[in-house]
Amino acid sequence: MTTIDFQLERDAFGRLNLTDAAGTVHHHVSPVRAFPVQAPDEGLALVNTDGKEVAWIDRVDDLPAPIAALVREELAGREFMPEIARIVDVTSFATPCTWTVETNRGRTQFVLRGEEDIRRIGATALLVSDTHGIHFLIRDQYGLDKHSKKILDRFL
Repeated sequence: MTTIDFQLERDAFGRLNLTDAAGTVHHHVSPVRAFPVQAPDEGLALVNTDGKEVAWIDRVDDLPAPIAALVREELAGREFMPEIARIVDVTSFATPCTWTVETNRGRTQFVLRGEEDIRRIGATALLVSDTHGIHFLIRDQYGLDKHSKKILDRFL
């Protein structure tokens, strides 16, 4: 369980400031996930502008509600990794090709440069990178619908 020995608040410019148990104020802190894909709500560091850790959070859910809300809000503003729920279509099975996908943020298209841009993360998860460097997450490749799995199998 996370021991809370700090206070977290936004300043007039919307940046997070942390006040530790000794009363020292650390300006402009940012939450950084230790395991953003495997355990997104466990193991977060609050780091200062120099990248030095000033506080550790075991689990976001263990934080008081106002502090947890600030941390989640800050992470949402900094991170962008849509999750692919369904592969609708691909222009060809040779790369580069354009994928049409349904994500947790809506339907989109992206260009896959090559099969090497699909990386395994753990036993079931995949990370797909497009030509612009945007990462799309497939949390469970075996949980996809039959059509999506058939397309994905051609690239793995």
